[in-house]
Amino acid sequence: MEKPIPLQTRPLQPTEPRRPAPDAPPPSRGAILFAAPHRPMFLAGVVQTVLAFAPWAWELLARAGAFAGPAWPWPPAWVHGLWAAYGIFPFFVFGFLMTAMPRWQGMSDTAGDAARAPWAALVAGWLVFDLGLVAASATLRGLGLALVLAGWLGGLRVLFPVAFRAGKPWLHSGAAWLALAAGAAGLVAWLVFDLAGAPLAARIGLTAGVWWLLAPLFMVVSHRMIPFFSSSALPRYEPVRPDWALRVLLGASVAHGLAAMAGHEAWAWPTDLAAAATALWLSWKWQLRRSFAVRLLAMLHLGFLWLGIAWLLAALQGLCHVAGVEAFGLAPLHALAVGYFATMTVAMVSRVTLGHSGRPLVADGLTWRLALGLHGVAAARVLADLLPAAQTALLAIAALGWLAVFAPWMARLVPIYLARRADGRPG
Repeated sequence: MEKPIPLQTRPLQPTEPRRPAPDAPPPSRGAILFAAPHRPMFLAGVVQTVLAFAPWAWELLARAGAFAGPAWPWPPAWVHGLWAAYGIFPFFVFGFLMTAMPRWQGMSDTAGDAARAPWAALVAGWLVFDLGLVAASATLRGLGLALVLAGWLGGLRVLFPVAFRAGKPWLHSGAAWLALAAGAAGLVAWLVFDLAGAPLAARIGLTAGVWWLLAPLFMVVSHRMIPFFSSSALPRYEPVRPDWALRVLLGASVAHGLAAMAGHEAWAWPTDLAAAATALWLSWKWQLRRSFAVRLLAMLHLGFLWLGIAWLLAALQGLCHVAGVEAFGLAPLHALAVGYFATMTVAMVSRVTLGHSGRPLVADGLTWRLALGLHGVAAARVLADLLPAAQTALLAIAALGWLAVFAPWMARLVPIYLARRADGRPG
C-alpha cells in the first residue's frame, strides 16, 4: 500500500507552472476574482469577519465603560446574531460548497461566473442593510434583507442540480442544501420581523440561523472532510465516517432548534447529550492527538472538538434547568459559534485558499498563531458566562481578540483572491 504523502510535502500538479503565452493580455481583476466560485465568496466573507463584528466589539467595549456605545434600531444582540448567522459564515459556506460539492458528486468544477449574480446580491444586500441600520430606516433594512434573500436563492439554484444529482448519494450534499434552504426560511422570518416587528419572527430567525443553518452545514462538512484530509496526511490512517453519526448530529440539531423556537430549549437535553457523546466519540476516532503532526490538519481537529464541548454544555444546562438551577448563560451557544463555527472556518478556508491558489498546503507561523489565538477568544467568551464576576472584562477581551485574529487573517487572504494562482493554473 502506498504511503500517504503528508500535507506539507504534497507536490502541486503540474510541478512546473503554466506560463501564459507572451502575447496574451493579462486578465482583468474581475476575471481573476471570478475565476473560481470560492474567490468572491471567501473575499466577502473575510471582509465581513471584521466589518460586521467591529460594531459589536464597539458595543461590548462600551459596556465595559470605555466609551459611549453605538445606537441600535433593534436589540444589539439580535443584530449581532443576524450578522453572524447570515452575513458572515454563509459567504464561506457558499464558496466552499460551490467548489467542493461538484467533486463530492463526481461532476466538473462549477464555473466562477456561476457565483457572480448570487455574490453581487448578497454583498449589495448587506451593504444596504447596514446603511439601514445607520439611518434607522426600516425600508432600507427590508430592502437589504430582500436582496440577501435573492442572492441566497440564487446560490441554492446553482447548488440544487449538484446536491441532488441522479444516481449519487446525497447524505452530505442534500443535507447541506436543505440547511441552506432552512437559512432562506430564516431570512424570511427576519423580513417579517422588519416589516411587522413581531419578536417571535426574530426568535425564529435567530434559532434557525444557528440550529438549522450553520450547525448542520458545519457538521456535514466536518463529517465529510476531516477523515478525508486526515487520510491524505497521516500514514496508516483508517478513515472513520459512519452515516449514523452524522444522522444523530443532524437530528439533534433539528430537535434543538424546534425546542428553542417553542421556548423550551432546555428540554432538548436528551438529544443534546446524545450529540455530545457522538461528537466526542468522532474526535477520538478521528485521532485528534495524531493530527498535531500536521498543523493545517490539527486546526480542523481542534475546531471540531468544540462541537462536542458545545453539545455537552447545552445538555448540562438543560439538566440544571430541570433541577431548578439556571446556569451557563450563553456559554453553550458561544462554544458552538466561536469555538466551532469560527475556528473551523479559519481552518477550512485557510486550507482551501492555499490549495486552490497553487500554494503549498502548509500552515505557516502566522496562520497557526491566529488559529490558536481564536481558540483563546472562544475560551474567553465561554468563560464570560461561566464566571459572572469577570464577565465584563472577558467580553472585552473576546471582542478585541476576535479583531486581533481576523484583521491580519483578512489582510493575508484578500490579496490571494485578487491575484492569479501561484502555479499558473486556471481557477
